Amino acid sequence: MSKNRATYSLTLPSPLGSLTVTATPAAIVKLDWGGRGAKPAPLDTPAEAQALLAEAARQLDAYFQDGTFRFDLPLEPAGTEFQQAVWDFMLAIPAGRTRSYGEAATAIGSGVVDSRAVGSACGANPIPVIIPCHRILAAGGDAGGYSGKGGLDTKRWLLRHEGAYVPSEQVSLF
Repeated sequence: MSKNRATYSLTLPSPLGSLTVTATPAAIVKLDWGGRGAKPAPLDTPAEAQALLAEAARQLDAYFQDGTFRFDLPLEPAGTEFQQAVWDFMLAIPAGRTRSYGEAATAIGSGVVDSRAVGSACGANPIPVIIPCHRILAAGGDAGGYSGKGGLDTKRWLLRHEGAYVPSEQVSLF
């Protein structure tokens, strides 16, 4: 994503509180937790960005109605090549399923990637929920971490909503 490309935002309600979706006219670039209630996109938002934000809102609503809903949005998260590889790995995990940090490291790495690096990439995910970092668990099925609003409670809520295995209240490292 070009750093000087204009972005536009829309804040919408969700069962987890307000979410703010940010997009260029071509792709979703960010999803933030929080905001102060629903806010429409600014009036000067180009038609392409308005349409994309409206579609993101529709798809997020569909997901929160049915945890098995599969997102189909153009995404351009800013990150390193390694982070992009981790996020692509997460996008391939179906709703209701989980993978471990170690499985991600094995799938992505050439023997030099460890689960902690995967955990860091998960924490840097700029588009949570849509890029499902909540589907990555620690070894032994423990929750690991979650950088979104509400931390592990939110991660467990999302997994439960999708019908996936929900880790116990124990917290462990990667």
